[in-house]
Amino acid sequence: MDIKNRAAIVTGSSSVVGIGAEIAKLIASKGCNVLINYVTNLEGAEETVSACRAHGADSFAVQGDVSKDIDCREMVKAAVKRWGRLDVLVNNAAVTKTVPGADLDGLTAEDFLEIYSVNVVGNFQMTRAAAPHLKATGDGAVVNISSLGALIGDGSSIAYAASKGALNNLTMALARQLAPEVRVNAICPGGMLGNWTKKIMDEEAYERRVKRANTEFLLRKPVMPIDVAKTVLWLIEDAALMTGEAFRMDAGQHLS
Repeated sequence: MDIKNRAAIVTGSSSVVGIGAEIAKLIASKGCNVLINYVTNLEGAEETVSACRAHGADSFAVQGDVSKDIDCREMVKAAVKRWGRLDVLVNNAAVTKTVPGADLDGLTAEDFLEIYSVNVVGNFQMTRAAAPHLKATGDGAVVNISSLGALIGDGSSIAYAASKGALNNLTMALARQLAPEVRVNAICPGGMLGNWTKKIMDEEAYERRVKRANTEFLLRKPVMPIDVAKTVLWLIEDAALMTGEAFRMDAGQHLS
């Protein structure tokens, strides 16, 4: 897919140097117009919009909580009103609660419901709202940002890993239902460094992650937000014969 002059939505893209923002900036550099989604970080969203516009693409920010169906529909409506089309949806918005795996009492039913409402239901609602417009292009693409936790049952918490496992299943289900006009794939990053990891780890744990990435991962390097963004771009532009896939991307962490 040549994405120049096409239109995209990237949810959870207001963190400037986070995964969502890096994806938005990279696809904007290819000439794709992009809607930046935020919940509370208006300043970050506006900075990301400016960075996208600097590449010559059109961009604007829309506040919206993907766990709310009305917000999802309004986001899609805003994009289509501005550009008359929607070609790409990147479901990046996610939440977690950091709880050690052994601490089963550290998670409540409410924690699971909150995490699933964004990480699974939010992805479904955004894709449902976008589906008619993506299909209308005849060559739409959805990319879900999952996690290595979906494949190994580990991560910031059991609830988070379980939600990403459900997201991978949702990816397959939506790929079946939206074919042949829309491809739906997921990326499962592991060994991540950057803003997200810093938010869910204390400084000591983060430094341990840095050391482990540089000494134990097979490729001796971490996965950074820009690395995820490059893979998203590949899935959108070049993976014309791939749908329903969940790509592990962890610098060999799972083999170390």
